[in-house]
Amino acid sequence: MNKKILIVEDDQIVANIYRNKFSVEGYQVEVALDGQTGIEMVNSFRPDAVVLDLMLPKMTGVEFMKHIRSQADFKQLPVIVFSNTYLTNMVQEAWKAGATKCLSKANCTPKQVMEVLRTTMKIHAEANGAASNHTQTSLTRKSPAHTPSAVALEEDLDSEFQADLSDSFKKGLPATLSVLRTHLQALVKAENEAARMKEVHELYRRIHALTANSGIVGLTLITQMCEALEALLKELHEKPKSLNASTMRTVASAVDFLANLFKNGLSPQKQETPAANILVVDDEAISRRAVTYALEKAKLKSVSAEDSNAAFDLISKEQFDLVFLDVDMPGMNGFELCTRLRALPAYKKTPVVFVTSLNDFESRANSTVSGGNDFIAKPFLFMELAVKALLYVLRSQVETAQPVFH
Repeated sequence: MNKKILIVEDDQIVANIYRNKFSVEGYQVEVALDGQTGIEMVNSFRPDAVVLDLMLPKMTGVEFMKHIRSQADFKQLPVIVFSNTYLTNMVQEAWKAGATKCLSKANCTPKQVMEVLRTTMKIHAEANGAASNHTQTSLTRKSPAHTPSAVALEEDLDSEFQADLSDSFKKGLPATLSVLRTHLQALVKAENEAARMKEVHELYRRIHALTANSGIVGLTLITQMCEALEALLKELHEKPKSLNASTMRTVASAVDFLANLFKNGLSPQKQETPAANILVVDDEAISRRAVTYALEKAKLKSVSAEDSNAAFDLISKEQFDLVFLDVDMPGMNGFELCTRLRALPAYKKTPVVFVTSLNDFESRANSTVSGGNDFIAKPFLFMELAVKALLYVLRSQVETAQPVFH
C-alpha cells in the first residue's frame, strides 16, 4: 500500500506543486487549505507524514502540531514544517511543539523536500520497527528502476518540471505586481487602524505566497526580498503602532523594487546575492549594535565606526557598498559626512541610508541635499532595516541605485 502524505498549506498553487511531485513519486496525497481542516484530515486520512506550513488560516501550524501531539496516535507522526528563516521565534515554537524537521520554504525545491520527507519517513519506520522489505525498498528506492538511465530520466523530468514551473511563474508576475500595488495603494489611503491592518494582512498573505513560489522556481533574488518583506509585514500586523511613515515608506520601496526584480532579476546569471561591504556609523554603541544586529538577520556583514572622523578614515581606505549613517553626532554630523563622502569619486553613487531620531521635514530635506538615498526613523524595527539593506544590496544586481524618495 502506498504511503500517505497530508499537505497542510493555504496557497493552492504551492499545494498543487507538492501534491503533483509527491504523487509522481508514488505517494497517496491529500491537501488541507487551513489548519482546522488539517486536523480533521489527520484523523480521517491517517497520513504517514505531514508537510505543514506554519502560517495558516483558522489555526496556525504551531497550534496544529500541539493538537495532534496531544493524541497518542500521532505523537510520533513525522511533520515536516515550512518556515520563514527570519521568524526565529516561530521556528523555535515549532520545534517545541513537535516538528520533526524545519525547512526554509524559500530555499527548498520540491525535489529537496521529497528527499527530506523520504529520509524522515524511513527513519521513523525503522525506529518503530515497521520497516518491512517492501517499505525499505520504496523509501530508499533500491529497485531495478534505480539504474543510471533511470536516474538520468528522473533528472530530466525534474528539469522539465522546474522549467514549466518557472515559465508559469514568470507569466503571472505582471498580475501579481498589479495585486500588490492595489493593496499597497489601499493601505496608503486607509483612514483607520482596522482598515490599515486589513491591507497589511492582505499584503502579507500575497508576499507569503510569492516567497514560496519564487523559492520553488529558483529565483533567489525575488525570494530573498520577499522573505524579509514577509517577516516585516507580519511584525507590522502584530504591532499596529509600528506602522508609521518610515515603515510605510520601507514597504512601498520594497514593492517598487519587486517590480524591478520582476522585470530585470529573472536571469539565471543574476541569482547570486552579491557580497556586500556595509559601514555603520553611529556614536551610540547601543544604536550601532541594533543596526548591525538587523543586518545580521539579513545575513549581511558590516563594519562599525563610532564617529564621523573614524568613518571617513575607513571610507578613504576601502570601498563600502552601503552606508548606514546617524545624523546627530559630535564634531562632524551625518549630513556633513555624507557631503564629504559624495565628493570622493568612488562614492558618488554609493547608497547612504540615514538612521536617526530626527524625523522632521527639514532633516529629511537635508538628508537629500547632502546626498542621502534614504531615511529610517529611530526607533526602528529590526526587520525594517533588514528589508532596506537587502533592497540596496540586491539592487546592485539589477540596476544602478537611485533615491527612493525626493
